[in-house]
Amino acid sequence: MAAEQLARLRAPDEAEAATVASWSRSVEEARRWCSVAVHPFPADTVTGWWQAPDVVPRVLVVTEDEHPVAYGELWTDEEEDEVELARIIVDPGRRRAGIGRQLITQLVEAARATGLADCYLRVVHDNVAALGLYRSTGFVDVDEERTRAWNEGQPTPFVWLERPDFS
Repeated sequence: MAAEQLARLRAPDEAEAATVASWSRSVEEARRWCSVAVHPFPADTVTGWWQAPDVVPRVLVVTEDEHPVAYGELWTDEEEDEVELARIIVDPGRRRAGIGRQLITQLVEAARATGLADCYLRVVHDNVAALGLYRSTGFVDVDEERTRAWNEGQPTPFVWLERPDFS
């Protein structure tokens, strides 16, 4: 799919959970995607995520045929007045074609629509491609003090990023 093709975010349906799960091609990729080192990745894990009241799942679909090409979630936290972009993945056959950029751009707009004040995301240190994408779409590294505090109790240390122009 060319990056200029029209795509939009929408809620996924249950049948699309298997498609999203299939985009993780290895244990290592699953670990980078969602910190669950499992392959093949189970579709019921994906649908299980959707049950949390603070999780808003979204698929990016090609407008002309509604075919999913990417997935991400908004994790809303009213108490902290923030939203986190999470569990971001692109169909392997569509990577490096501008789909990730479209997904992040549209997820940020959906996050803004929540009315929450701040927008964050986290990524494992060795996911170089994702770090490059997020930084190129306006995310910047969170300061060392918050990074250290937010990594306490995490299963792995993350690089934490924020959108300084969010609110």
